[in-house]
Amino acid sequence: MRTPSASPLSAVDRLRNAAALLCMLVLAGCASLPDVRYLSNRHLVDKAEPTIVSANGELDGKRKQALLDGLAAKAGDTDVLSKHVAAEEEISGQPLVAGNKVTLLDDGPETMRAMMSAIRAARDHVNLETYIFEADEIGRQLADLLIAKQAAGVRVNLIYDSVGSLDTPREFFDRMRAAGIGVLEFNPVNPLEAKGDWDINQRDHRKLLVVDGRIAFTGGVNISKVYGKSSFLQSRRNDPPPKDAADAAWRDTHMQIEGPVVADFQKMFLDTWQRKTGRAPQDAKYFPPLKTEGKSLVRAIASTPDHADFAVYKTYISAIAHADKYVHLTTAYFVPDRQIVDAMIDAARRGVDVRIIFPSFTDVGLLLYAGRSYYDELLKAGIRVYERKAAMLHAKTAVIDGVWSTIGSTNLDMRSFLHNDEINAVVLSAEFADRMEALFQRDLQESNEITLDNWRQRGLRERMREFGTRLLEYWL
Repeated sequence: MRTPSASPLSAVDRLRNAAALLCMLVLAGCASLPDVRYLSNRHLVDKAEPTIVSANGELDGKRKQALLDGLAAKAGDTDVLSKHVAAEEEISGQPLVAGNKVTLLDDGPETMRAMMSAIRAARDHVNLETYIFEADEIGRQLADLLIAKQAAGVRVNLIYDSVGSLDTPREFFDRMRAAGIGVLEFNPVNPLEAKGDWDINQRDHRKLLVVDGRIAFTGGVNISKVYGKSSFLQSRRNDPPPKDAADAAWRDTHMQIEGPVVADFQKMFLDTWQRKTGRAPQDAKYFPPLKTEGKSLVRAIASTPDHADFAVYKTYISAIAHADKYVHLTTAYFVPDRQIVDAMIDAARRGVDVRIIFPSFTDVGLLLYAGRSYYDELLKAGIRVYERKAAMLHAKTAVIDGVWSTIGSTNLDMRSFLHNDEINAVVLSAEFADRMEALFQRDLQESNEITLDNWRQRGLRERMREFGTRLLEYWL
């Protein structure tokens, strides 16, 4: 979501920004999510045969079974793995890609270091897509690096969201354009600057970096100074949360991916560029030959209102519906639809350990209270609810049954599912799930558990805030 820019804005700029955001609310259509209750039928995928591809093409039956058996042995449960593998393909229509190395990046500073290092090593091209690109010390450092790489003959393409980067001065992006970088402003606030259909309510909320077609990064991290300090160090100091979330260390999760699936992430970037400009970006070696780098099965999943297949939404519901042991979710903004809530409650009622970590403070107060308006219902169903202390929680992750994990840009809210371009990576790997679960447990240690008895003692003012924001949840 939004973070304040380091650069001061004039009164005219602030009025323009406020008017644009108001316009988004007024123009928001009454789109709706599909009825996906059929995904809760856990027998639909019993006989499904997953497709798995590698750097050398589709795996035959023998090699595919050997790979799945190896993963199942590490997961300790063949049936659980098989259900998740089959369910995934039923939803997305995309094959699993074998042979990937996946690195978990569990904080802002680590993520920024890894991305900067990859860009410095770039030899052919850098494709960066981000919701927020601030003109602060982090943003300026990255912009300088991108300009230097472009000057060195590396093709650089940048997509940034017009609303997400609304507070960033236009001169900041003009400087990169002048240096030869391809810069695309996604759905400009000003309709006169838009090409094709203009829909200010459709936002590019993705965070994606592809370097040389060989390394991809995705997750929740934007380009902003809030990722300059460690959230875990702030928690250990036991400092009280700052009054302004922009002054806090932000707790986020990102990932680095190497291997054949990087080509799928590259296609997603290039598709956005083509859809919004009507042409391909300037030539580069966007699809180099890729080889096996690791042992993780990965599926790249993107969603966009331009092609409303709701792949990420369906994937979340299916994964929760097919959970047998546990569902551990970390979410920054929780404004779900009824089907997401029902999937969680159904899982808890059949004995699945469902736990959710929410923020204890946020950059958008309305969203905090909208999420809390669900606590009573979740707690009564047996779902355990936690709030992350000290750091500003911005992660969007899930780990299920020790085999299924996802990291991406998608919040569990109506805006992500209906109006935004989003991107997630789903990983089927017991080793990676173990790392995700360890991170979840680490966050639990930095969180307060909310119990039903304590929650029901909150005051009337808090209840009224929750009630009021619940009425506005479609537009949040």
